[in-house]
Amino acid sequence: MGSYRPHHHHRGGAMAGLFVLLLPVFFPSLFTPLSHASPSILSEWNTPKPRHSRLLKGALLRETSIEQQSGLWTSLPNQGWKTCKDSGIPSRLPETSEGYIQVFLDGGLNQQRMGICDAVAVAKILNATLFIPYLEINPVWQDSSAFMEIFDVDHFISVLKDEIRIVKELPDEYSWSTREYYATAIRATRIKRAPVRASANWYLENVLPVLQSYGIAAISPFSHRLDFDNMPMEIQRLRCKVNFQALVFVPHIRALGDAIVSRLRYSPSRSEGDNYLREVSGARDEQGAGKFVVLHLRFDKDMAAHSACDFGGGKAEKLALAKYRQVIWQGRVLNSQFTDEELRSQGRCPLTPEEIGLVLAALGFDNNTRLYLASHKVYGGEARISILQNLFPLMEDKKSLASSEERAKIKGKASLLAAVDYYVSMHSDIFVSASPGNMHNAMVGHRTYMNMKTIRPKMALLGPLFLNKTLTWPEFQEAVLEGHKNRQGQIRLRKREQSIYTYPSPDCMCQA
Repeated sequence: MGSYRPHHHHRGGAMAGLFVLLLPVFFPSLFTPLSHASPSILSEWNTPKPRHSRLLKGALLRETSIEQQSGLWTSLPNQGWKTCKDSGIPSRLPETSEGYIQVFLDGGLNQQRMGICDAVAVAKILNATLFIPYLEINPVWQDSSAFMEIFDVDHFISVLKDEIRIVKELPDEYSWSTREYYATAIRATRIKRAPVRASANWYLENVLPVLQSYGIAAISPFSHRLDFDNMPMEIQRLRCKVNFQALVFVPHIRALGDAIVSRLRYSPSRSEGDNYLREVSGARDEQGAGKFVVLHLRFDKDMAAHSACDFGGGKAEKLALAKYRQVIWQGRVLNSQFTDEELRSQGRCPLTPEEIGLVLAALGFDNNTRLYLASHKVYGGEARISILQNLFPLMEDKKSLASSEERAKIKGKASLLAAVDYYVSMHSDIFVSASPGNMHNAMVGHRTYMNMKTIRPKMALLGPLFLNKTLTWPEFQEAVLEGHKNRQGQIRLRKREQSIYTYPSPDCMCQA
């Protein structure tokens, strides 16, 4: 398993890290020859300099009190809401089904997850038999993983057996109803124009007749095609049941997730080479011993381009992101009409690894914090993550915590990689997302349902704070702490048009 060497944490290390980080700022001439000598290495972006040097210096020298650490890791109190128990009266399926429903789901893992929940609800509304949802290949991640490769299909069917009928295969008489069949021409059995957030009545008026005429109906596209409001409580509770009970990952995803969680809680040493962590008994003595926080660092090229913000990578990066934005969205990015300062002042720019690191440090996470990084490829690579790594030397990810053999089944498959991160996130003591998005929304909802601590960065506060270049570390820390007092998992009741999957109360939960 390789050799192991313990982490050492002291102020000298922090000062050394600070010196290395700030070298390019104070001695730029030492680094410019590299950029001229090796243009191919830096063809898309130049190594970004720290953008908040004053704050970074304070963060690297930070000291956190025992009281602050204790409060940070304390579990959420009972908030007067709990998961609802089954009535004990089994749901009775009608003797016959109206036909078969197929859905084709776009997006990444979390968007598809919500679509699956809605598909079950639509099948219930129509008294239809649901064919296991088809997951489209995402144009960004290029992952062709099927439902059965991600989710435990037998568990899915078993949990919902009293609610709807679900089949893994269509009868031979409908074997023609494939993705390829609908891609070649207009088909009478395909519903293509289901409105976003359609009502239950819309499905009864527009899809049920197709089912009754042909015995099968395919809805594509389907994402976000069921309203969150004006639904019978039975349907709302069913959507929750799918999301929080029926959708569990396949065994090898859960096994890898359990191994990673165990190593985060009980392994204080890191190996070289494959970075495989050895499990050891015992726990650390400091506050937060045996606990860890998951940071979802949503900072891929797709997100960076769509935000239209400047992330400090210079002209090459600006041009690369502008080109990507034009190719993918053909100019349909409203943010591109605004300057970077305007976007940041409104809190509309995703937090960089440096910025979310400063926020975590201000909240009280010290350099002994076990930080798990849940993310796909970070735009800018290791250079962009290095500042975060200096702030949190015990930062880990899938690659550092599991051997290449353990990761073989998920290698190169974005949905399976995301599934592992989702699983680890749901087992963490605290979850933080650097920026809003599908993962953020899914995790906020799921952890709210389980009454688990989730810190939501206040973007409208942080944007102006980072624009203020005269702000001292104590001032920044005070503003961050004050602004996030009530953003750590407190239950917020769902408002009209809000997602039931992000705000599960009151639809999915009962008052204690």
